[in-house]
Amino acid sequence: MEKGRILGGLAVMLGLVVIGLMLPEAVSRYRSYDRTVNVKGLCEKEVKADKVIWPVVYKVMANDIQSVYDQTDRNNAAIIGFLKAGGIDPSEMTVSVPEISDKYAVEYGSNDRAFRYIAKTVITVCTSDVGKVLELMSKQSELLKKGIVTGGSSQWDNPVEFRYEGLNDIKPQMIEEATMNAREAAVKFAKDSGSRLGKIKTANQGSFTIENRDSNTPYIKKVRVVSSVTYYLKN
Repeated sequence: MEKGRILGGLAVMLGLVVIGLMLPEAVSRYRSYDRTVNVKGLCEKEVKADKVIWPVVYKVMANDIQSVYDQTDRNNAAIIGFLKAGGIDPSEMTVSVPEISDKYAVEYGSNDRAFRYIAKTVITVCTSDVGKVLELMSKQSELLKKGIVTGGSSQWDNPVEFRYEGLNDIKPQMIEEATMNAREAAVKFAKDSGSRLGKIKTANQGSFTIENRDSNTPYIKKVRVVSSVTYYLKN
């Protein structure tokens, strides 16, 4: 019985010694997991818009409603002819119902206007051929020669929209480039701190943003993504 107690005590002591020897290594490894570096990688790319929504807005004024409709029909025909001649398919055009205002029906306001009725009409072009629309926009003086004034202050309510819808085609390449840039920053940080770069702890792709490159060329877009990556550091 006494011999068994002695052997049991020796086993416990041996176990404590082994634990004591392993504890510093375990603590060192545990602490190494706390040593990380968080870096961000940026990727930007300029692309051309691949879709445009162009509202061709004009107004007609008259003192009788029939004249308003007659002028609107003539103007619509002239504008549609202008667009067709420029290569726009009829399926890419939408003609809105005229918005007609009657100054006599307005409770508040002056009644000294030259015309009683003012009608606003919008012919909207929606196409993926941005080049054709840009060319037609530069030729709107042809409509002016026919007495049709397009745009004006109404463009604030009906702006031209240039869109880029091919994001899925460039996403993989941009994510890869952003991640590579993040890793380069992490390697530099590790080197400067006397460490080595370990495995990835966490990674966040970030959101893609699409903005106009500048206010003068809204048909050129800037696509941007920022990846955030956290790496472990090794001694």
